[in-house]
Amino acid sequence: MVTHSSNTRALVIVIALVGVALGSAVSTFDYAEGTSYLSDNPETCVNCHVMRPQFKSWERGRHHAHATCNDCHVPADGVGKWIAKSANGWHHSKAFTLGDYPENIRIKAGNLAIVEANCRRCHGTLFHHPTTEAANAVAQDGCVRCHAGVAHAAEHTMVPR
Repeated sequence: MVTHSSNTRALVIVIALVGVALGSAVSTFDYAEGTSYLSDNPETCVNCHVMRPQFKSWERGRHHAHATCNDCHVPADGVGKWIAKSANGWHHSKAFTLGDYPENIRIKAGNLAIVEANCRRCHGTLFHHPTTEAANAVAQDGCVRCHAGVAHAAEHTMVPR
């Protein structure tokens, strides 16, 4: 038979565990400057020191005056933007917390597809390819294969890992 005292003790333990979990989550979110990721401020990308080379290369790149990180790296539609930001936030926080990332950061294929879609969204009507061969190359390999140094200075290309 379960007594009132056992139920109370179990409830206190559950509340304490939930409190520790929530406290840890809030503390981690605050330490990682989590609210800054809700903005479009490019400075957010250097909250973690490993992104500093990408940020510096963007500052020297041709898009610096025209586009922020989010303009290229997240979908333009509202729902897609927040899904991508959430997924990337989870993956980045896990990688940086566990130290599970390569020294030479490379974009993943799914994120490269977002970048490609944004290239075409902004520039699709501005550029034409005079040859069928060039048009086929863009269709097969994308924009950044040939234009890797446009948004970031050339030393930080968008080659997927």
